[in-house]
Amino acid sequence: MNVKAAAQSMHNQKLRGLIEDSLKSALQFDSGCPARLREAMEYSLLAPGKRLRPQLVLFAAEACGGAIREALPAAAAVEMIHAYSLVHDDLPAMDDDDLRRGRPTCHKQFDEATAILVGDALLARAFEVLASKIQPAGRAARCCAELASAAGAAKLVGGQADDLDGEVGNDSLDQLESIHRRKTGALFRVSLRLGAIVADATPEQLAALDSYGEHLGLAFQVVDDLLDVSGTEGEVGKRLGKDAERGKTTYPSVLGIEASRERAENLVEQACEAIACFGESAAQLQELALFVQRRNK
Repeated sequence: MNVKAAAQSMHNQKLRGLIEDSLKSALQFDSGCPARLREAMEYSLLAPGKRLRPQLVLFAAEACGGAIREALPAAAAVEMIHAYSLVHDDLPAMDDDDLRRGRPTCHKQFDEATAILVGDALLARAFEVLASKIQPAGRAARCCAELASAAGAAKLVGGQADDLDGEVGNDSLDQLESIHRRKTGALFRVSLRLGAIVADATPEQLAALDSYGEHLGLAFQVVDDLLDVSGTEGEVGKRLGKDAERGKTTYPSVLGIEASRERAENLVEQACEAIACFGESAAQLQELALFVQRRNK
């Protein structure tokens, strides 16, 4: 490993530590949170994970010349929204999964009612952290509005609703990508936007990050669909093959495996091209895009 790569690795490890600390801090309530609910929230939020979305927040802030520490509350808020969505997605009425990140899902480890409440509490806490920790107040309000839109009925939740309907079968690539631009891509894009907003980015910088996030979000989902048919449960950390069992439309079912791999590669290339305007400041965003393409879990 050369000196530059070693320095980059140390920087990334430091950022991961800051992210983990910010997540733990976000779950420090003054009083009133029942012990079992707190335990279940910690179980779901602090479970080992890639932390892609909070990294996107911090990398976007860096690319736009902002301070990492000022963006940490936004990074924690995005991860809380992501964790809440996973807890609810795993419920029997939704995707009915019993394994997440190599561990029993929240409703299996605790119970269904607790899992629902965990999701509710993480959703509310995300906005509390944004509203109280981002400065100045006008910037905090803008961040809250952006995250609420991304997590709402027209994007994350709407994409999940259409994804559930998709289990009856719809072989349209346009419909599939419409779902994943919302279900997966919306949080990727808002992560970047929050980091940029905290850094007081220009409209041109926001547009470049939007394009990057849209392409990266789709690439992530293509790779996720490929892992469902060709990965191993031990590596991926969740039950595989369930999409085929339900007849759900996926990239491999529409395009085939090889064409799906090519699609992921092209999307990552487009994502990297979108942020070329940042030069060396976007090096970590470039690396993260390549990680998404190569990932096996």
